[in-house]
Amino acid sequence: MIRSVICGVGSALPKKSLSNDEIAKLVKTSDSWIVQRTGIRQRYIATDNETTVSLGIKAAQAALINSGMTVKDIDCIILATSTPNRTFPASAVEIQWALGMKHGFAFDIQAVCSGFIFALVTGDAYLRCGAAKRILVIGSDTFSRILDWQDRTTCILFGDGSGAAILEAKKFEGTSADYGILSAKLRSDGEYADKLYVDGGPSTTQTTGYLRMEGREVFKHAVNIITDVVDDCFAAVEMKPSQLDWFVPHQANKRIIEASAKKLGITKDRIVITIDQHGNTSAASVPLALATAVQDGRIKKGDLIMLEAMGGGFTWGAILIRW
Repeated sequence: MIRSVICGVGSALPKKSLSNDEIAKLVKTSDSWIVQRTGIRQRYIATDNETTVSLGIKAAQAALINSGMTVKDIDCIILATSTPNRTFPASAVEIQWALGMKHGFAFDIQAVCSGFIFALVTGDAYLRCGAAKRILVIGSDTFSRILDWQDRTTCILFGDGSGAAILEAKKFEGTSADYGILSAKLRSDGEYADKLYVDGGPSTTQTTGYLRMEGREVFKHAVNIITDVVDDCFAAVEMKPSQLDWFVPHQANKRIIEASAKKLGITKDRIVITIDQHGNTSAASVPLALATAVQDGRIKKGDLIMLEAMGGGFTWGAILIRW
């Protein structure tokens, strides 16, 4: 049986960090207020010459180095982003060109904060059907460019960044003891499209507006839909949360993360949390957290890992991986 194994990870952050105290100079808020309600202490903000593409290139290069591969080994690039450099062509092809990759194919996926999860599942499907042998999956976003810096309910939450992982097809026995992606579940429900969105675009107003969010509505649904899809992932391979080594959630809000983990019976010492340093980096959130935990030695070979995310749409999903 073909499994998709993550054989390298990488990440990239902008040069400039922005603390809560600095945010408090822009809108009426405070460090203690932000930390108490979100868990965020700082975030990184792209400078004028840093973009979704430039950050994605750096994360991709880091993942290639981590894997011991070169771009010649990659057949496909999938970029998850909601903040592409241009409406078209896909920002993925710009990354492809910058890496010196003249073969294979590249494209973007847009599922907001769930984007990296959707991109990994897409890559997994391509590997298992034989369309590619190795795929570079990137989550990269620069949400600072679509924030209303006078809206304290949203501008305190988001940051910029990029994370990447390389998927490789390998043969296994087809049991839960295999390495790689063991199960994955994706969901969406357009009923909630107006709860978290950016208005405008070439097919409507010819403009790009600011991010708008009904935070209470998002919070109300988040814990239940996240835990349901995680439970479905475990059930698909007849496993339980108690067997998990690491829970790597979307870094949106520490209260959502901890409430979801508690409902699943996952103890705090098994949760990877980076929101305090990065804020919510949308599609970059999960790969940034994953790369951090791999690079600092927490995640080790053989560990059972659950990735999950929820984003605008709503979209949400989870992936169970044996590292």
